[in-house]
Parts: sequence; C-alpha cells; structure tokens
Amino acid sequence: MKIKTLALLIPAALMSMQLLAAQPDEGAELPKMGFFVTSRGIGNGADLGGLEGADAHCQALAEAVGSDRAWAAYLSTQGSDAVNARDRIGSGPWANAKGVVMATSVESLHYDNSNFNWIHARDENGHQFASRIDGNPDFSEHDILTGTQLDGTAFPPEQDRTCSNWTSDDEGSAWVGHGDRYSFTTPGSPWNSSHATPGCDQQSLIQVGGAGLLYCFAID
Repeated sequence: MKIKTLALLIPAALMSMQLLAAQPDEGAELPKMGFFVTSRGIGNGADLGGLEGADAHCQALAEAVGSDRAWAAYLSTQGSDAVNARDRIGSGPWANAKGVVMATSVESLHYDNSNFNWIHARDENGHQFASRIDGNPDFSEHDILTGTQLDGTAFPPEQDRTCSNWTSDDEGSAWVGHGDRYSFTTPGSPWNSSHATPGCDQQSLIQVGGAGLLYCFAID
C-alpha cells in the first residue's frame, strides 16, 4: 500500500477508535447529563444579562428536559474582578445528553478534550447544532461564546473579549470557541478559544458562524 494512502487511513482509524471508546457500555446505566451546548441563544447578541443571565439560561434549558442539577455557563469575565470559566463549572465528570463522558475533570477538559467535537457536543435535547461538517457548506452555528483563553482563564482587560462582561449588544467584541472543532484554516480548531466576533449585536455573531450559543456544565 502506498505511504500516502496509509497517511490518510491512519487518522480515520484513530478517530473511529476514539468514537468507539467514547460510547457508553451497552446495558449500563447512563450517567446524568452534565454538559450541553444550548439549543438556542438568548437572542440579544452577546448581552446575556451578565453571568447571572447566562447561568439562568442554562438552568432553564436543562430543567425543561427534566434535569434536577445546578448549571453554570462556561464564560469568563474581564477586569479587576475577572472570573475564569474553568473555575465556575464544577469538578466533573460531565456527560452529554447521550451519556458520553466529555471530560472527567477540569484538567482533562482543557488538556485532553478529544470528545469535544461535533459528534459529541450535543444540546440539551441530544441534538447536534448546525455545522459545515455535515450540512450546508455555507452555514454554521458552531461559534460558542466563551470569552476565554485556551487554558480556561480570562483575557487581560486591555481588549474587550466579553462584550462588557456579557452586558453589551453594541460596543465591544466576544471571543468564541468552535463547538465542532472545525475551521477553514485550522484542523482541530479549539473548542473554547478560536476567534473574536466583529461586534456584540446578534447580526455580528451570525455573520461569522454563530447564534449566541453557550456551553453549560453541571456544577453539583
């Protein structure tokens, strides 16, 4: 077999092994949902009503599908009272709505996050969000609001990456991750820290591939 052919087959085989390993054992009791991508945004651009409003959005969506857990949004804030997203999401492990464990701890979440991809990053109903990977090549809603650096910490205050700490739908910019780990230029694009939006209003989020969606984690 030619070397070039092997180079194409090996990554595909590794991905298949990862997906098989991620599936719950047949007949085993599924773990409670501890993670989801919101099925919809709040609808007011990146003005989420601050962290409190974002957490309430996560809580309401989770309760609507029968979750009795406490939920928080994966978001950082900036400034003198900066909050790190990694410090507000509990300790794990976190499973998606299908029972697949996404990460076992905060450390594995940020440094061994192979299950954070379009296959497993499901909403609270267990559905996948719109992605160019398996849909319209010109439409995606894979941008997830985070305001967060790769290691889960807040950005320094010099540049607004959180739309005034999630209270503005006008001035500023929001930093997003790619829920499907897909980018036109970067294979394995980061799930939590990919690029800035051109503005904070709803249209600015939409035009670069977003809908104001959030990552939600069970903190209990």
